[in-house]
Amino acid sequence: MIAVIQRVKESSVSINNIVKASIGVGTMVLLGIEASDDQTDVEWLSRKIVNMRIFPDDEGVMNKSLLDINGEALVISQFTLHASTKKGNRPSYIKAAKPEISVPLYEAFIKQLASDLSKPVGSGEFGADMQVSLVNDGPVTIIIDTKDKK
Repeated sequence: MIAVIQRVKESSVSINNIVKASIGVGTMVLLGIEASDDQTDVEWLSRKIVNMRIFPDDEGVMNKSLLDINGEALVISQFTLHASTKKGNRPSYIKAAKPEISVPLYEAFIKQLASDLSKPVGSGEFGADMQVSLVNDGPVTIIIDTKDKK
């Protein structure tokens, strides 16, 4: 799994001009799933995100986690994170998992993140044409690939 995590003041996702989910202070996560991903990736990534110290403490140092600030999370499926751009000008998405693999893992990730945060998590709709809005705070943007755990 590849996740692009953005610290946000607010974020929302709309489908057909209707807001499906919105959050206040927290993280907006773009999530890309590949065929070799499994439940261990879901659990590891969720724990990493909720415990990552990317929020400022009283001195302005990034020393607090999403849990520490009681922040919110919004998760958006993003198969294009697995784009290969090595040949030509048209990206290849061959590494991105097919829906029969990615949909259950996407849903499992949202459920795991909600459990780890002890609160509901907003989400987009897998495969939909979505419009994502956010106010990136910092800006702070971090990329995590579960294949690079060590």
